[in-house]
Amino acid sequence: MDTLGAAGYKKARHAYDNPETVLPPTPAAAASAARASQKRYADAFKRQAVEHWLRSDRPGTQIARELGVSYPSLKEWKRRYHGEVLPGGADLAAENRALKAELLRVRQQRDILKKTLGILSEPSPSATSASKA
Repeated sequence: MDTLGAAGYKKARHAYDNPETVLPPTPAAAASAARASQKRYADAFKRQAVEHWLRSDRPGTQIARELGVSYPSLKEWKRRYHGEVLPGGADLAAENRALKAELLRVRQQRDILKKTLGILSEPSPSATSASKA
């Protein structure tokens, strides 16, 4: 009784005698309640949400708001499912290299055609001397 004091002892005794009195939750109980109140989403929903985000041009906060999920959850799902939603990260790099090589080849062809066109469109020296005579 000395550590609680008279007022503290009365409050503790009142809470014990009256089960309707709401006591603050213990830290373990608060953590358990927080886990119980968290929403659980199916993996298919998470994948679709990430795919929707990646294929749209809108910010993640807007997508999260539309789907009714938190933005941190959406970011976590993206981290977890990004490879599954858009497969072929290595394939994309290989395709990128191939496209760059093709672009280089096509530019070289274009430059050759420009030079050829320039050569063919120049009047020949014999044609200009013949027209003057």
